[in-house]
Amino acid sequence: MTEIGTTAWVMARCEDLTRHSSRPDALQRVYLSPEHSAANTAVRAWMLDAGLDTETDAAGNIWGRRSADGTPQRPGTAGEPALVLGSHLDTVPDAGKYDGMLGVVLAIAVAHRLRDTVLPFALEVVGFSDEEGTRFGKALLGSCAASGQWDPAWWDQADADGVTLREAFARFGLAPDRVGDAARRPEDLVGYLEAHIEQGPVLESRNLPLGYVTTIAGARRFVLTITGEARHAGGTPFSRRRDALVAAAHLVTRIEELAKATDCLATVGDIRVEPGAVNVIPGRAELTLDLRGRTDAGRDALWEEIAATGRGIAQERGVTFEVAETHRAPSTACAERLQAAVAAGIAEATRTTVGDVVGLWSPAGHDGMAMDAVTDVGMLFVRCHDGISHHPDEHVEPEDVGVALDAYTAAVLELARVHGSAGPALVEPVETRSPLETVAPIPGEL
Repeated sequence: MTEIGTTAWVMARCEDLTRHSSRPDALQRVYLSPEHSAANTAVRAWMLDAGLDTETDAAGNIWGRRSADGTPQRPGTAGEPALVLGSHLDTVPDAGKYDGMLGVVLAIAVAHRLRDTVLPFALEVVGFSDEEGTRFGKALLGSCAASGQWDPAWWDQADADGVTLREAFARFGLAPDRVGDAARRPEDLVGYLEAHIEQGPVLESRNLPLGYVTTIAGARRFVLTITGEARHAGGTPFSRRRDALVAAAHLVTRIEELAKATDCLATVGDIRVEPGAVNVIPGRAELTLDLRGRTDAGRDALWEEIAATGRGIAQERGVTFEVAETHRAPSTACAERLQAAVAAGIAEATRTTVGDVVGLWSPAGHDGMAMDAVTDVGMLFVRCHDGISHHPDEHVEPEDVGVALDAYTAAVLELARVHGSAGPALVEPVETRSPLETVAPIPGEL
């Protein structure tokens, strides 16, 4: 077996995780499935090899931990604050092999590299169980449980087969009434660091292997419904038509135009038309809208423009326009001290200066959005080919992974250096941070 803590080991373990899939023709691993259990079992073995004690928490997240002096220690042990490294193990349908998984495996490799190093804090590694929201339509379930943000309203959400979240918990061997046990306390955490593929083209366009994250995008999601009148396609002249799909088409193009004039992103990902017959004028069109912005204010300003445009198109074309917000999450600023540590780690690994290290905002969502409710968060981005993600063509170069492993290790050591000189006061209070706000969710991944 390839030696743990090496680039080859990381690449091989990412490949191993692709075997735990519910589809023979593609990678798909969803929350509370047999494949989820199998992935946890594999990751547990790697954590043990890295010198960590392990535990599956009350929400199905897999954790490993060592104490400050390097000895294995039960995850969640109180009295010795821990720096948490990790990412997620679940996937979207027809996924690539690095989104989430690379971050978990890199974190284990870092823990192994530091197994004989005394640190001023404990070190934990986590494989979050459900970041994507593929099965139950609610993203960040694993990290929401770990950050104490579980909403009982989620229990009745069902998957495509009608299995509720509560039923899935029981089938997986978890007790729904114990999910609160997964929550971590701010005083027991030093911070949360995550390595992740960029899922964008910036690093590749600048010929850089790594960058650090400044902000994780704030997101809002909506269902927009346009209602006109379904009538005979041959018997209704244009002057009498109230075509919902034509109105929706005008709105989709205007959404793109409005978003391009800002630094936000807007995506209409799904359109459903009724009655859906070739010879019937569409009477109803339902669109999903995903909005993401570097700041909440910018994102919300764009939404107001889109909403006003929708109302205007509806009035002009004699249809109605209705809005239902389904998800809202505030933007998350990575802590300056963690940004500095990651930047220092990248500079060391790439033999450059901190001033030459690039900081990026993340338009994609990550578990750090939830973990920010209980501790500071920071992220390391790894270049991926053409920015492709959520697709089998997802690709990273082994050389970049090797540099990422060096930078991640150096970042932890930099935090240890600063933490050791400043003492426990580095664990900043987080009581005023805003938790994720979720409204009646719909299927969709981050």
